[in-house]
Amino acid sequence: MYLLLIAIFVIGYAAIAFEHTINLNKTASALLTGILCWTVLALAPPTPAVQEQETYQEYTEHLESTETAEAVQEELDAHHTYVSYIGFSLREHLGEIAEILFFLIGAMTIVELIDAHEGFRFITDKINTNSPRPLLWLLSILTFFMSALLDNLTTSIVMISLLRRLVTDTRQRMIFAGLIIIAANAGGAWSPIGDVTTTMLWIGGQITTLNIIKGVFIPSVVCLLVPLLMLSFQFRNSSLEDTERATSETPTGSLAMLITGVSALIFVPIFKTVTHLPPWTGMMLGLGVVWVVSEIINKDKDEEERHPYTAVHALSKIDVPSVLFFLGILVAIAALQTAGMLTQLSAYMANTIGNLDLIVYAIGLASAVIDNVPLVAATMGMYDMAAFPPDSKLWEFIAYCAGTGGSVLIIGSAAGVAVMGMEKIDFMWYLRKISLLALAGYTAGALVYLLLYGLAH
Repeated sequence: MYLLLIAIFVIGYAAIAFEHTINLNKTASALLTGILCWTVLALAPPTPAVQEQETYQEYTEHLESTETAEAVQEELDAHHTYVSYIGFSLREHLGEIAEILFFLIGAMTIVELIDAHEGFRFITDKINTNSPRPLLWLLSILTFFMSALLDNLTTSIVMISLLRRLVTDTRQRMIFAGLIIIAANAGGAWSPIGDVTTTMLWIGGQITTLNIIKGVFIPSVVCLLVPLLMLSFQFRNSSLEDTERATSETPTGSLAMLITGVSALIFVPIFKTVTHLPPWTGMMLGLGVVWVVSEIINKDKDEEERHPYTAVHALSKIDVPSVLFFLGILVAIAALQTAGMLTQLSAYMANTIGNLDLIVYAIGLASAVIDNVPLVAATMGMYDMAAFPPDSKLWEFIAYCAGTGGSVLIIGSAAGVAVMGMEKIDFMWYLRKISLLALAGYTAGALVYLLLYGLAH
């Protein structure tokens, strides 16, 4: 089973990477990969790796405590239990994945509503430079700090919308988009609400707010500065194509929609902190408010005139194939996690590498290929908090590496996947143009962290 799962994942991953060469849309490849992985899991015989997992044992204990004796005898047959557990696990993972997808849909729709009302003009009109270097620095720094305040996914969506108004040339914009991915992931790593893995560690008690900011901020800055400086030299003697700025009057309520939309996005982490509900609930609450405000602003227009400014129209403009691509990738990763392969990978690294710093660094690189959420979840289960108490160097270094390592490949982070869909960036183009910059920044930031806080013994 393991070999077949790995083969399906590798082939699917290669199809995504070479989508333009084989003329097969990456969304189709991702969906096929995800569902085929689960099909193999469902049809394969029970394996010790699955049965040894804590979730599997908890599931069988639940059956024993809730079912009748006859049902238990039938259900606890190895094969029946295994098949039943696979279905249970898929539903569990689908719940987690749906939270991310609804979050993504909500954020995209809010941004589309702001853009439809030309709310971003209040920002873009203040940027008058025609030189790519100052613009690159301005957008990267803005992305870095916005990502810490919002999160790397939402920030990437907002910044790409701004970028489209500032850079018309597609190739130039792709370079900027690559730096936005790096900046968003670097900015999210030092904030407890900036990246899902940092949030996991924060909720789990492994890190605290002030210490993660103090410990990871400087390495995160270095992670951004290194590729930013390297790329600045490429733009030394270049200039942007002239961008046509809108000269007509802005639609009614542009400023109101900008303030309402950005406030709704900022409100999401606040709502989560106060209510402890998943982030997607705050995002949907924000979308509801923005939706109502857009209806009020345009209530005096007739139906045809009002339609381009409605949430219904905004929903029709969001990139659904990108959402489905994200679904396929996360479903495939969930299958590997259910099969116990990610836990085995973490244990293998612990036994073969040994040094904790190298293990965490490798986990960061692995997150460029495999979703960082299950990797961090597996790592949290591998190390006891009695040996590594809150705010230990191990947890902070994991927050940095898992948060920024995904930038090395465009599908290694939620921010990268969102930008890939919005700007139609090719996997191989990113690998050639951005990956080495991201790797240099990631490694430099890791070295700075280790120099500041010492090497593991």
